[in-house]
Amino acid sequence: MTIASLNKTIAEVTERIIMRSEKSRSAYLKLMQSQTPDKSARSRLTDGNLAHAAAACPIHDKTAMLGADWPNIGIVTAYNDMLSAHQPYEKYPDIIRSAARQVGATAQVAGGVPAMCDGVTQGQDGMELSLFSRDTIAMSSAVALSHSTFDAALYLGICDKIVPGLMIAAIRFGWLPGIFIPAGPMPSGLPNPEKQRIRQQYAAGEVGRDALLKAESESYHSAGTCTFYGTANSNQMMMEMMGLHLPGAAFIPPNTDLRTSLTQAATQQVVSLTHMKGEDAYTPIYKVVDERSIVNSIVGLMATGGSTNNALHIPAIARAAGILVDWSDFQDIADVTPLLCRIYPNGPSDVNHFHAAGGMGFVIQELLAGGLVHNDVTTVAGEGGLERYAEEPTMEGETLTWKQAPDVSLEEDILRSVDNPIAKDGGLKLIDSPIGRGMIKISAVKDENRKVSAPAAVFSSQQDVKTAFNNGKLDRDVVIVVRFQGPRANGMPELHGLSPILGLLQDKGFKVALITDGRMSGASGKFPAVIHMGPEALAGGPIASIQDGDLITLDANAGELIVEPEEFINRPRAARNDDPGIGLGREMFSVFRKSAEEAEKGGGIFGLMDI
Repeated sequence: MTIASLNKTIAEVTERIIMRSEKSRSAYLKLMQSQTPDKSARSRLTDGNLAHAAAACPIHDKTAMLGADWPNIGIVTAYNDMLSAHQPYEKYPDIIRSAARQVGATAQVAGGVPAMCDGVTQGQDGMELSLFSRDTIAMSSAVALSHSTFDAALYLGICDKIVPGLMIAAIRFGWLPGIFIPAGPMPSGLPNPEKQRIRQQYAAGEVGRDALLKAESESYHSAGTCTFYGTANSNQMMMEMMGLHLPGAAFIPPNTDLRTSLTQAATQQVVSLTHMKGEDAYTPIYKVVDERSIVNSIVGLMATGGSTNNALHIPAIARAAGILVDWSDFQDIADVTPLLCRIYPNGPSDVNHFHAAGGMGFVIQELLAGGLVHNDVTTVAGEGGLERYAEEPTMEGETLTWKQAPDVSLEEDILRSVDNPIAKDGGLKLIDSPIGRGMIKISAVKDENRKVSAPAAVFSSQQDVKTAFNNGKLDRDVVIVVRFQGPRANGMPELHGLSPILGLLQDKGFKVALITDGRMSGASGKFPAVIHMGPEALAGGPIASIQDGDLITLDANAGELIVEPEEFINRPRAARNDDPGIGLGREMFSVFRKSAEEAEKGGGIFGLMDI
């Protein structure tokens, strides 16, 4: 395969991230190197400590842990059987333990982490815990790994906040080798455009709840990850781009021989990366996650038209490693990265169709050929750099092996080459405006809908928007402004419940757009939505000075947002009328809300941490 020299802009962005992060990255690496092991982790434990750690193990594993110098793998699992994506993880620990024994290692479930389903909490009060669940997962993982009896770790997680939370912890325990193990997407169900059509019909009162429930159940119908290209599947793309999966593991279906073989292989591979296999073999996470791999993840996001939520998660992940990225980096990368994929919501096809057309192996092969990613990175796959991820796994009889990904797309309506892209630049756009800085996903928005000029209608909750819609007050050209939805206000819940309303208004021929300091779902994109606007209203951001009737002009292609009259900026900031923040456990997260950072820094509570 062809690997071109690195694109000038990608090189420049990488270099400025390195320069910007010099002090914090140096401190992080110093911390990691101070933890570099010279013998098994459990050798640091007292006899009493070790006896507790091995007490419940089968006799063979107990003997190995108490005596032989076998590596011990800690499993951090986000298993629950409420999330379809995570239900297959129920049986993974037994698969991992068995595979570990075959290569002279032991494995233990170090701990479980919470894993909420945004599909269940969407539009409900529980969604206010969603973003902060990422930081809770990071802390829960830290508790699991704090037993300090592990020589490597395996991370079982897929969905929206779960992979980023696990990543933050993996980076903070970066002296441990680690591999992320996915479970794969569910089979394709009701086509996504049909599901969206029925949602809009329900919002318009044209069909009843029985038709809506039937459509939703036909869409989400089996074990496995939801098949649209939202945050969960964007996370899986990101793990491939950063070299933290085995190559091509992201979109292999659950409960197949290939999926089981990949889980076994990941277990045995992480054993081979431990310091106990020699200094040359030792490959800790802190050597995998660096400025180059972070840039690769952003390139992947742009090339595939991935989730806007990753514009929050990538900065948070990077900061855990002492790396400072901002949305200007995202924009400059987007400007030179062509959009190669059309996966719902950017098109009708789902991730199963994408995988069949060539999948991540083809995407990475094309990005390398275009000089758009760093090949000279460390990955969990061993030697070969990112080029290894231009391969895809397959079974030859009962043997797992890898072959080169297809060199041509098998379906150009879904997947294209860098020489014949779907669009010349990436799917996300930075909006830097008098209101503040925000992001917009334009890859799924038709060109004729990307420019809107209309009066503002200002709300402080998505329920207020729905009420206005039901009362017929939004049947016009309108820019809907929903504020007090940022991390400090209420945990920055997704406002995906507004998608059918705005989509319906747009289909009626009205010019519509959304501006908010909150989030939209990673599967959103039919209409223009400027999201993650910061500073948020509760922190005194100018979005709190917009009033009903102000003329707002959005040009998504140009990245421009104008509010008239210009003097709006001098108005007093509106105050929030109420702050429930109580009930369904929300009061337990008030400390998170008080300390949350702005969206561009990840919207979390950790910042750069004390490193």
